[in-house]
Order: sequence, then C-alpha cells, then structure tokens
Amino acid sequence: MLKIEVKEGESIERALKRYKRKYRRTKVLDTIKDNQYYTKQSTERREALQKAEYKQQYLLENEDQ
Repeated sequence: MLKIEVKEGESIERALKRYKRKYRRTKVLDTIKDNQYYTKQSTERREALQKAEYKQQYLLENEDQ
C-alpha cells in the first residue's frame, strides 16, 4: 500500500500528483495489463528481439546525424 504524507503547507493537488507518480513507478498497471491474456514464451521472445533490433537500427541511424 502506498502512503503519501501531505507536507505542511502543501496543497492536496500536489500531494495527489506525487501519489500518482509514485503509483506509476510501481508499474502495477503494466503487470495487470500483461496478465489479462496469455502470450507464449516464443512470442514474447520474438517481440523482444524485434524491439531490440528496431532500437539498434534507430540508434545507428541517429548516430550519423
């Protein structure tokens, strides 16, 4: 459970913003979305390789600029 202490003189909006940022960093929503459906390990591995290949190509193309 996340706890955010509201500091003295801090607005509720600011504390809520800190809470949301902290919640986002825990990646709870990402794991929930990942667990909504099953993906085979071979599919996950293939997608990870494709992502790595794309990232490498992108970095090589932008290195020349």
